[in-house]
Amino acid sequence: MSQTPDLPLQVFAGQSRIFKSGEYGPLWRVAEGVVRLDRESGPQRLPVQLALPGDLVGLESLCDLPYQFTATAFQECRLERVPVADPAHRQALLRQALLQQQERSHDMATLRTGSVVQRVAHLLQLLGLPWQNLTALAGVQADAMRAQLPALRELALMIDAKHETVCRALAQLLPPRSRRGGPPRATAPSQARTSTCPSPHWEQVQAMAA
Repeated sequence: MSQTPDLPLQVFAGQSRIFKSGEYGPLWRVAEGVVRLDRESGPQRLPVQLALPGDLVGLESLCDLPYQFTATAFQECRLERVPVADPAHRQALLRQALLQQQERSHDMATLRTGSVVQRVAHLLQLLGLPWQNLTALAGVQADAMRAQLPALRELALMIDAKHETVCRALAQLLPPRSRRGGPPRATAPSQARTSTCPSPHWEQVQAMAA
């Protein structure tokens, strides 16, 4: 197999587009972060899959076809182009793509079945956020984790649930926000209902997310 030079990583901010369905382009590999693949139908979009670090994106390029889905950075990510060196290399990439599709299809099924708490817990795991270690996530650490989350509407769309239900699930799985950095802010009535949702003990959370 011929050697190809290393190509620089390209950085994509959260919710920025990587490529659009119908376009032709290269094969990509996710180096960091998570990429969301959507099927677009007019103004509507249907999340089809999440690509994790190490995954290939834009598999259609291996068959010289246009992209079937639109790729968006679900969170800030870094991608590298994957040049195809020769037919043997193409075959190896196709084998990797087949195994990858099986794993990610299972992930997507898990994100769409079970309780909302279970779905949110699995999504946090895919995003690489250590939500299980609740005792170590206090104060500003919990704030930093929440800052890495995509917008609530994106989380709700991914797991096919209502915004308020996802908000309550996050309140159960993650520690409360820190009060550091200023006095407590006034809370709107709708926010107050969310903040007062009962938060189960650690054993209950583990059982609900198992």
